[in-house]
Amino acid sequence: MSDLKLQHLEKIYDNKVQAVYDFDLDVRDGELIVLVGPSGCGKSTTLRMVAGLEDISKGKLLIDGKDVTQMPPKDRDIAMVFQNYALYSHMTIYENMAFSLMLRKENKNEIHQKVLAAAEILDLTAQLNKKPAQLSGGQRQRVAMGRAIVRKPKVFLFDEPLSNLDAKLRSATRREILLLHKKLNATMLYVTHDQTEALTLADRIVCMSMGHVQQIGTPLELYDDPANLFVAGFIGLPPMNLFDVEIRDGQAVCDDFAVDLSDEERNRLAAYEGKTVTMGVRPENVEERGRITVDVSTNENLGLNTLVSGRIGSHKVTCKFRGWCNYKAGDAISVSFGRKHFFDKETTNAIRG
Repeated sequence: MSDLKLQHLEKIYDNKVQAVYDFDLDVRDGELIVLVGPSGCGKSTTLRMVAGLEDISKGKLLIDGKDVTQMPPKDRDIAMVFQNYALYSHMTIYENMAFSLMLRKENKNEIHQKVLAAAEILDLTAQLNKKPAQLSGGQRQRVAMGRAIVRKPKVFLFDEPLSNLDAKLRSATRREILLLHKKLNATMLYVTHDQTEALTLADRIVCMSMGHVQQIGTPLELYDDPANLFVAGFIGLPPMNLFDVEIRDGQAVCDDFAVDLSDEERNRLAAYEGKTVTMGVRPENVEERGRITVDVSTNENLGLNTLVSGRIGSHKVTCKFRGWCNYKAGDAISVSFGRKHFFDKETTNAIRG
């Protein structure tokens, strides 16, 4: 496989609308990078620039150190898997997987061996003589991946490949992509709007918003140490609880509650004394028992955990408690906040030590 370098890529359309700003990323050989963000954030446009389906307005694209910025798609040695499978309905699964190799006029025996090897990896051997219409959505997506595998490309690109599948198939196919990555040790660039896919698949995540990269890091880094308010609110399900608070005399204070700050938090927020900041608390860091009162709205039991939604005065809050809870709408429960994140109100950046 290969390394991939996206050096300050930008995309500006003829109508002067800019879709991607200064996208800079080094993808290591064999790494699985996930681009995640809401619709319209520029992630698919970035992928299409790598594929050669969109012209690069500024910057450079290198594969194994070779500048391929102006190279046509067919010469980049990249395979792309689309969300709609893009299979030929009149061809068998075998023919779909072999088609690109036949266009290259490769040896028939070699084509046969490559197709059989890919089919075995993807558990498609028994389906090779069928047509796409005879397969489930998950199987068709595996065929699309198989068609990419037989080419042995330098880089695999995935454009929201699971978005057309139901929840159960998405979970199963996600595991198959993870296994495929391990088997092939392939360099992969994967686009999704689904943070669960990003957190479970990625070696590193690129979180995007409005054409800008907001943070690049491991799934744990983005979840545990978000760089700004956008990442804090986008990564994590349920999302982080956010409160505007004033830093005052060793406490974070608002109209509905006051929480004591640890020594570390006091030092980190020393420059914000008397100022308002945004405090974030993940639902699992809302702890049962404390001095803050939550008026319960809903109680959702999920087996090992329970999601309890309610209000602290005028503030909405979601709690994620361990175990099975039986709170009812209208109940008042006492909570405290464990780990807290703080963000500058003006820049929205995390306030770090």
